[in-house]
Amino acid sequence: MSRADRLAFIAPRFSETGTIGGAETLLKQLAEHAAAAGRNVTFLTTCAQDHFSWANTLPPGRRRCGRLDVHFFPVDADRDISAFLRVQAEIDCGAPISPPDEETWIQNSVNSRALCEHLRAHGGDYDRILAGPYLFGVTYNASRVWPEKTLLVPCLHDEPFAYLGIMRGLFDRVAGCLFNAEPERELARRLYAYPDAKSAVVGMGLEPFAADPAAFARRRGLTQPYVIYSGRRELLKGTPLLCDYLLAFRERTGRDLKLVLTGSGPVDAPPALQEHVLDVGFVSEQEKHEAMAGAVAFVHPSVNESFGIVLLEAWLAGTPGLVHAGSAVLRWQCRQAQGGLWFRHYSDFEESLLRLLDDPALRRALGEAGRQYVRREYAWPAVEKRLFNALNSL
Repeated sequence: MSRADRLAFIAPRFSETGTIGGAETLLKQLAEHAAAAGRNVTFLTTCAQDHFSWANTLPPGRRRCGRLDVHFFPVDADRDISAFLRVQAEIDCGAPISPPDEETWIQNSVNSRALCEHLRAHGGDYDRILAGPYLFGVTYNASRVWPEKTLLVPCLHDEPFAYLGIMRGLFDRVAGCLFNAEPERELARRLYAYPDAKSAVVGMGLEPFAADPAAFARRRGLTQPYVIYSGRRELLKGTPLLCDYLLAFRERTGRDLKLVLTGSGPVDAPPALQEHVLDVGFVSEQEKHEAMAGAVAFVHPSVNESFGIVLLEAWLAGTPGLVHAGSAVLRWQCRQAQGGLWFRHYSDFEESLLRLLDDPALRRALGEAGRQYVRREYAWPAVEKRLFNALNSL
């Protein structure tokens, strides 16, 4: 087993101060911990921050960001957005996609020829190249430059994009994969016959924290019990479903239960629910953790997850999870941790939520089991050990 000392990480976006998305946060934190452990780490990314427009809003060039040497490259300006959206709409509908249209879609995704040119010129300087997530042009094209030393961090979901023929080619091409959870590896095995010998389950580490469970409600003037969701508000994350279910819960049970939201995006709540939703947007990590600590449950309604980072955070706050059973990863995390319940339909949601509301001892037991699970499996020393073993062996 040879030690991989010189590492390049590739992600479509990089934030110097905060977080942008789960996959980018994962890659950034893995890179930072590799650098802190003495590895020579370079981070390659684009000048974009917004994942809808992919506009070049950051200056190109090389900057030192903490322990990381970060290179920002411009997104290609000649992408055909109309062709990209045309094919993407067909993919979303589950229509059969021809190989040329698949190539049209990925080549008009977010791409950076300048980043790939850097790889061609300097790829020999790196022992391993870690790129992700899987569905962006930047990752796809970067993997073609030095496939024999590229490790994919796919953040793979069971979604229409994963079934494209070009994705099988991507997974076949790279030297190995770093998965976040065992169900993600099982999905790659099912879709691409991906061999376990070329993969490892690594995940992301979290630092423990202390949070006063009464602080958020006191600060925000909340006197009723509440559930919380943190992250992007959009259809694929299940937030419209959560709002519909919570309104039905209030009307059917007569319970005055509120919904607290942190994160970004429009809140697609029915008019009758809107006065019972407290949307605080982006808040400090401390306030987010306090909001989690005071909640009856952290509700994660998404079925498109490769790793429930916010669920792990909620467990560190001592709060049980209530997750959508359609997400194999979230259900697996709850089962492994014995830290939460799951629902497949509204009736499950209502029954589980009533149990959590009416049984404080159950809430405490699930939350504490979740906290111990995260401290055991996702403390940074445990994650670093899995990461470095994978880097040295794959």
